[in-house]
Formats: sequence, C-alpha cells, structure tokens
Amino acid sequence: MVVALIIACEVGFWVLLGIGILLRYVAKMPKASTVVLLCEPVLEVVLFVTTVIDLRNGAEPDWKHGLAAVYIGYSAALGHSTIKWVDARVAHRFFGGPPPVKPAKYGAARTLHEWKNAGRWVLAAVIAMALLQGGIWYVGDDGEIGSLRDWQLKMLFLIGINVAIALSYTLFPKRERSASSAR
Repeated sequence: MVVALIIACEVGFWVLLGIGILLRYVAKMPKASTVVLLCEPVLEVVLFVTTVIDLRNGAEPDWKHGLAAVYIGYSAALGHSTIKWVDARVAHRFFGGPPPVKPAKYGAARTLHEWKNAGRWVLAAVIAMALLQGGIWYVGDDGEIGSLRDWQLKMLFLIGINVAIALSYTLFPKRERSASSAR
C-alpha cells in the first residue's frame, strides 16, 4: 500500500504541475495556477500520515517506509526548484518566455551554484533522516528498525557525495579556456 501511494504521489506531483502550467499559460489564470501548485505538499502529508498509520497497525518497518521518508524529503527540499525549472522551460519553449537562466560554467559563480545545489540535496537528506529517526523512535527498540537505519546511511552517503562535488568546485574551480590553450 505504501509503495502504491508513493507512486500515486509522484504521479500526482506531475499532474498538479501540468494543471498548474496549463492554468498559468493556457487559461491565463496565474493565481489559480499558484493555488494548484500549493496543493502539492498535501500529497506528502497524505503519504506521511499513511506511513504512520501503516506502522501503527503493526507493519514491520522495511524499505518502503524508508523510501516514503526519502520521497518526502526530496519533495520538501527540491520540489520548488523542480517546479521552477519546468515552469521556465515550458514558458520559453511554448509561450514565448525568456530563455531559462543557465548556471554559470566557470569560476566562483559555478562554485556557488554547486553549493546551492548541494545544499538542497543535503536538506532533502536531513529531512529524510529526521523522518526516519522519528520512525525508529516510533517503532522502538522492540521492532525491526534495520531497514530504516540502512536508509539513514544511504542519506549520509548522499550528503557526502553532494558535499564532495561542491567541494571539488571550490578546491578546483573550473576555468574558462584561454584562446591560446584552446588551439
């Protein structure tokens, strides 16, 4: 049931995003579009409540409960930037909007972009880890919490990867090739 709800939430996210985009650009109803897009967090609340009810009804915590926490963390931390990304591209491609702003390719601006991106992923992982820890406390020491701990370790790995990428841009900033070295 939890896996089906995760899939339904993902489909629901894209359906709400599509409806929001259509309202904004086709129906010329930007306020209605915003209202529809603000309904997206309701999907995560439903997923969270369903997961808690599933655990409360005696389900042993397993990978699907961990995946639910990860999905909620991702949606909370990266959902807004995903919506902005899609909106900018749809506006440009289909409705004459300005071209999407591309991240800088070089120097300090690129480093800052990488740290912001890493920050969003770290926030997603921290939210997931907090939800997983809440699940561990909720189940208690008597329950099988190994799968939830495994997900926490995966989130630590995700944090490490993103910090390492951002740090690599800090320590070894990408520089634009000069005209003489490009030959």
